[in-house]
Amino acid sequence: MTSGQPNNPLHGKTLEMILVYLVDYYGWDKLGLLIRINCFNENPGIPSSLKFLRKTEWARKKVEELYIRTLSQ
Repeated sequence: MTSGQPNNPLHGKTLEMILVYLVDYYGWDKLGLLIRINCFNENPGIPSSLKFLRKTEWARKKVEELYIRTLSQ
């Protein structure tokens, strides 16, 4: 019996994996338009964005929601 979350697209994904996927898929410019936070628009980078997203619940939720929408396209 497996104890997982087979229907949860976030299961097993780190925030870093999600962010790297979105940056590869959209690029920083488009990502900054889709999610309006300064860490995507002003001198963007993975480490600084992760630091902000780990501290800011609402921003992390927006990133996770965009990831789920992107996967379902």
